[in-house]
Amino acid sequence: MKVTERKIESQKKRILLVDDEISILRLLDFILKEDYELVAKNNGFDALTWLDEGNIPDLIISDMEMPYFDGAAFVKSLKVSGYFREVPVIVLSGSETLENIKMKIPYEINELMSKPFNPSILKDKIKVILN
Repeated sequence: MKVTERKIESQKKRILLVDDEISILRLLDFILKEDYELVAKNNGFDALTWLDEGNIPDLIISDMEMPYFDGAAFVKSLKVSGYFREVPVIVLSGSETLENIKMKIPYEINELMSKPFNPSILKDKIKVILN
């Protein structure tokens, strides 16, 4: 029974969650853990370190405002990289307008969403991006 459970677990798509707010990480974990394998990091620097260790997720969900290495710098690092350029990205923001985010991040982003977000809409957008 355990072998079957592990096999099913390994078939889940992996999502990297990057946010400095524990409450947002917990919410994302709660709404996504049944369908996806989740890895959570508290800032862009820790997320890039994890990626540089050879981990490539199927999707990244990143906050815009974080300490040490904000969302704009994090997405720029992804998009100029040869390894991570094609990884889809959803950016969440609690204070900036979507227009400001587009100006700060002149790279292709799959989705921009404001906080608070509707969990059902987020789940639908993830399904579209990953399928």
